Amino acid sequence: MEYRVEREERVVGSIFKGIVQNVLPGMDAAFVDIGLERNAFLYVADILPDEGDNSPASIKRSELRRRKIKDLLKPGQEIMVQVTKGPRGTKGARVTTRIALPGRYVVLMPEGNHVGVSRKIEDRSERERLRKVGDKIAIDGFGLILRTECEGRTEAELRADVLFLKNLWTQVLEAATRQRAPACVHRDQTLLYRTIRDVFGDEISKMVIDDPEEYEKVHLVAEAVAPRMREKIFLYDRDEPIFDYYQIESDLDRLLEHKVWLKSGGYLVIDEMEALTAIDINTGKLVGSTSLSDTILKANLEAADEVCRQLRLRDMGGIIVVDFIDMEAADDRKTLLDHFTGRLERDRARTRVGRVSSLGLVELTRKRTGESVTEAITDLCPLCLGRGRIPSKETVSLWIERDIRRKLTEPGNAFSIVCHPAVVEALIGADGESVEDLEHELNRAIYLRADFDLAFEEYEIASGSIERFERELMGLRRAQVLECNVRRSSFESSNKVIGWTDDGYYIELLDGGSQVGHRVKVCIQDIRRSFALAEVILPGTGAVRY
Repeated sequence: MEYRVEREERVVGSIFKGIVQNVLPGMDAAFVDIGLERNAFLYVADILPDEGDNSPASIKRSELRRRKIKDLLKPGQEIMVQVTKGPRGTKGARVTTRIALPGRYVVLMPEGNHVGVSRKIEDRSERERLRKVGDKIAIDGFGLILRTECEGRTEAELRADVLFLKNLWTQVLEAATRQRAPACVHRDQTLLYRTIRDVFGDEISKMVIDDPEEYEKVHLVAEAVAPRMREKIFLYDRDEPIFDYYQIESDLDRLLEHKVWLKSGGYLVIDEMEALTAIDINTGKLVGSTSLSDTILKANLEAADEVCRQLRLRDMGGIIVVDFIDMEAADDRKTLLDHFTGRLERDRARTRVGRVSSLGLVELTRKRTGESVTEAITDLCPLCLGRGRIPSKETVSLWIERDIRRKLTEPGNAFSIVCHPAVVEALIGADGESVEDLEHELNRAIYLRADFDLAFEEYEIASGSIERFERELMGLRRAQVLECNVRRSSFESSNKVIGWTDDGYYIELLDGGSQVGHRVKVCIQDIRRSFALAEVILPGTGAVRY
């Protein structure tokens, strides 16, 4: 239903002490330096009013838009903001001064004074009960929203959540007074913690984790925020990789497909673009058995179910246009739209749906908080320059790790891996820690070599003995002089310079920045199975650069 990836530090939900850099009256917005690579965007309607006791709930957004940004902010001013949308492409993060601290059952909003109940709680008597409880446990100067998960909870449980968030806000304020702007004063929790807080509800029967350390952490977190859920947390400790056991790998392969087939024989074509996401529905092999209108309606209803699933699974946001198959009857269009909007109500992200247009298009918006799953697990293809996507080097390195685990039953005490040089670099990691940790974990020696002729996602893994691979692949010694081709690191944020031998051996050069693009002689200082450290020998001198 959902697939979430966290490989970098998340900024959405984090609170920053920022400095206003530019105030743009023509855009009714300001740019705020919060310490990230690009300045954050702050719209005039996302600035809380200072005057009186007005709360965000008591002022319409249209009224907030009428204010003048230059009357609210000045360049150099320090303000506290929370990230609502992460950086994406060339755009910086989007921020608001409406701070919101989500807990297990409630959302606490400093500088507010209203109490709200989640719209997803439909029972009128329960809504009234929760509103009365909310009025009792609300703290002066704080707004409160009772989340869907608080349905059926006691006043004591909700009060404990409020006090926890109140203490958290006190810590945020203390951090803000200690640190100089721009600075992060509160980081949102990790993916596992947010899963427990936001997703792990009563309707979930089991949470399975394959990392013993994270399993222990989750138990401690669950004890604090959801003690009744601890018995639903399980550690996966089988030899078979967890993604294989639950057949998730095949689902992830389909997740990246441009075309998604339906059971009836029809299919969707999904195109994610900068401005919007377009989804096209085709009947494909579906021929129907009664009338054409029935066949088209059936195909559209099935496609609507799959569109809702794909939106949530790929976490697509922004403007989405769905091109359903044209239907002439108004009743059929109403049936389709009612079915589609009903299915979208299950989505945790906020959506708004328009009508079926005269061209058979349905426009909708889905709240975007950052990259979609496709953007998160793939990189722009260096060959097609963005017209298509390929798996990222980190993703391919994870594929290799999983395949190695599958081969642990084969005879031998070592593996030889040949893959694209960028993937070799990802597998080696910073200072060789990643490949050495993997060797210790699997109790196997690993010999990595690059092949510049291989495609990005291609690789070869061979099992064997250490003696055989030492004989075939090593033959190097400390202080040996050899030639290599100098290239920059494939990681954009890294300043590493790498020498590649003719047989694909990775050599990290301690000082070779001026030799990038050249073939040079180097003197090996330290040597390992998959990589070495070396000093460049200056051309024409025979001297080693120190």
